[in-house]
Amino acid sequence: IMVLEATMVCVDNSEWMRNGDYLPTRMESQADAVNLICNVKTQQNPESTVGVMTMAARSPEVLVTPTQDLGKILTALHGVKIADSTHFVSAIQVAQLALKHRQNKNQRQRIIAFVGSPLEDEEKDLVKLGKKLKKNNVAVDVVNFGETAENQEKLEAFIGAVNSSENSNLLTVPPGPHILSDIIISSAILQDGEGGGMGAAMAASMGGGMGAGGDFEYGVDPSLDPELAMALRISAEEERQRQERETNAAGGEGATEGGGATAQGADVQMSEDDDLLRQALAMSMAQEGGEAAPQGVDVSPGTAAAIKSAEAMDEEEDEEMKLAMAMSVEAAGAPAEGVKREEAKAEAGGDSSMQGLMQDPAFLSNVLSSLPGVDTSDPRVQGVLEGMKEDGKDGEKKEDKDGKGGAK
Repeated sequence: IMVLEATMVCVDNSEWMRNGDYLPTRMESQADAVNLICNVKTQQNPESTVGVMTMAARSPEVLVTPTQDLGKILTALHGVKIADSTHFVSAIQVAQLALKHRQNKNQRQRIIAFVGSPLEDEEKDLVKLGKKLKKNNVAVDVVNFGETAENQEKLEAFIGAVNSSENSNLLTVPPGPHILSDIIISSAILQDGEGGGMGAAMAASMGGGMGAGGDFEYGVDPSLDPELAMALRISAEEERQRQERETNAAGGEGATEGGGATAQGADVQMSEDDDLLRQALAMSMAQEGGEAAPQGVDVSPGTAAAIKSAEAMDEEEDEEMKLAMAMSVEAAGAPAEGVKREEAKAEAGGDSSMQGLMQDPAFLSNVLSSLPGVDTSDPRVQGVLEGMKEDGKDGEKKEDKDGKGGAK
């Protein structure tokens, strides 16, 4: 049941709160417990309110009237100073007055008091106060810690007087290694029902205590803390996506290894083809230079036959090129007239002749360029022109020798 309440939390700020029997000190452990209670009460119902007041110093002081603003409550708790002793009866009366002037009269009234120092009030005064609170429908929860043995009897009498239909509770927490807020959140003060709110659900949302919460996804009730539930859901989704990426990456590495083996086989085949090509080139270079194949080059019979066949085809192409050049010279009209003029000059005793004309590279290049399908920049054409030029030079030298011999 989500109870609509207005709660006043009474804080003990007496000198006894400096003791360190509750880690780290009584004051700090009390501040953590008050923070927990305020969170539970404000989340218990959207319209519930919480106020804070101190019980020590010269007189009780209201720090924050019942409000839904947790920031004001935390700021007020941070500024609490330790001083003097506790005035329990006066503080409870002030708290009742603050609840009487609450804005929403539909809110039930509750006082939660922390007692960590010896009570100076008489037991009869406490019983009288309890009956007055019961008459005004004010429930009271008391956390007895620190001086537990000394205050136990008085506080039991007070709770017995104020209790109505089990709406008030006394929680005694002796010193020990435990944390005060953990004991409170598992107690009847913050359990479901009129005894005080939704402590179990709040314990689950805050990640501590003995509350339930396992029935909800990620242990958090989305109706109590939707932002925390959404954050946990997003975090779980990101973790699932990260695991999927790692799984996919591991599968991709396996596929890459398989592909690497195939690529390695292809590299071996290509290296074998490169070796054969390298051997053929080395053999060809050796044959063209009139030298033997380099040592260490193993030429297979098939490769040698292919090289010889290629060389025979090159020689046939050279012969065909020479024949085509001769036929083109005879078929050309303008070049033929030039040949006739050169022959007439030779018959008249000139130095030029048909052989000299054929040895002119510029003339032959001009003739060949006029023929369709003939590329004068072809290395084979250039080789033929150079060969004809050398033959012409040898013929001229021979004629010169014959002329000198006849003159003698």
